[in-house]
Amino acid sequence: MTDTAARRYSTGAMIFHWLIAILVIMNWRIAETAEHLEGADKLVVFGYHKAWGMLILALTVGRLLWRWSHPVPPLPSGLKAWEAKLARTVHVIFYVLLVALPLGGWLASSYGGRPVDFFGMFTIPVLPVGENKDLSKSIFDAHATGGSIFIYLIGLHILGALKHTFIDKNGGIFRMLPFGKA
Repeated sequence: MTDTAARRYSTGAMIFHWLIAILVIMNWRIAETAEHLEGADKLVVFGYHKAWGMLILALTVGRLLWRWSHPVPPLPSGLKAWEAKLARTVHVIFYVLLVALPLGGWLASSYGGRPVDFFGMFTIPVLPVGENKDLSKSIFDAHATGGSIFIYLIGLHILGALKHTFIDKNGGIFRMLPFGKA
């Protein structure tokens, strides 16, 4: 294994990373669009948001299984202690949000008595929690707040990758790409 390969994530990790990243950003935009709609149109667009969220959850489970079975490269040398701690903390929060946001959305939908249609292929049933419209709304509000936090953390993550790549010149972004010097 070359020195660069030892510092680079595996191909599977890269595929999971970029696929989930694209879907999360896309799904955030879908939710933002739905917020500005009314009536049946709003429900249809939020239906897609929920289906994509469940796909993100399934991919995240796959990504976690992959991560536990494939070694993660070490952080770039030369990071300050606070940078390494921040990087690890943000990654943990990412995984928590990648699981909690879809589960929270499913739970809120379940309290609202609404199953999740998965792109017309099948229906994900409501969880056995009974209906509680007030609790459904509260969980959806928390879900929206969590989504906003997630977007800000994605911005921080992107800024960190760019800083490490172009200012520190330690190959930051190339650790998650199949090209370039990691």
